[in-house]
Amino acid sequence: MRIGTIDDRPALISEHGYCDIATASGGGFPADPIGLLDRWAEFRAWVAEPAPRLDWAPYADGQVGPPVPRPRQVFALAVNYKDHAAEATAELPEYPIVFTKFPTCITGPYDDVLLPSNRADWEVELVVVIGHRAHRVPQAQAWQHVAGLTVGQDISERRVQFRKPGPHLAMAKSFPTFGPTGPWLVTPDEFANPDDLRLTCAINGEPMQDSRTSLLIFGVPALIESISAMVPLLPGDLIFTGTPAGVGSTRDPRRYLAPGDVITSEIEGIGVMRNACVEAR
Repeated sequence: MRIGTIDDRPALISEHGYCDIATASGGGFPADPIGLLDRWAEFRAWVAEPAPRLDWAPYADGQVGPPVPRPRQVFALAVNYKDHAAEATAELPEYPIVFTKFPTCITGPYDDVLLPSNRADWEVELVVVIGHRAHRVPQAQAWQHVAGLTVGQDISERRVQFRKPGPHLAMAKSFPTFGPTGPWLVTPDEFANPDDLRLTCAINGEPMQDSRTSLLIFGVPALIESISAMVPLLPGDLIFTGTPAGVGSTRDPRRYLAPGDVITSEIEGIGVMRNACVEAR
């Protein structure tokens, strides 16, 4: 199942277009993405019932927002691929290195990325969307708490990130529009193996990153276990799981995002995001 946000309302997505969930349910489910995720088990049961007549409508890219526009909590991982650790000359972590992105940075899969400086960098990532409250959840039960997966970009202002005494991860990665997500939330049952998905990033069509989520140092179950051991995860919370090698700040010469650049981010089985870069004013 694919869930999207069309005109800021949750919708089922198919090859036929979109179907507004609140309308199709006769108001049985709210026209708010977090409200829907708060009732995720009930919603999944409704979808599994003999399907009511669904009215499908076409949509344009400009109508598509982030699957979870206003998450309550956004977590992210640093140094969670071995190849990224190597390119950054960082030691492999013994446990997940978790930081936060402030929810105001979240934006949609086709929205512009506003560049505050000439040191903004790209980081394609698999993003986990929580569907059921998770507190002290063991790895074996972790996937049961996941509503779905989506594509993300953890845009990073490197000058702020590495400002001494640093690192300043939360602030460097939370500028407005620094968290594109989308285009859809895809439920785990849609994947042959949700722990092994190809993810890529290109800038102006030039490949920059190409890896698989099976190469994560700490996979989705381990991350949910680690974070939920300390902080309750709530429906709609996002976990940016980390980026593989290929970011701009480790290249020789270094390369950063510039106005006019287009970031194309893709994860197999989920979809493609295209975000144009513009100067913040």
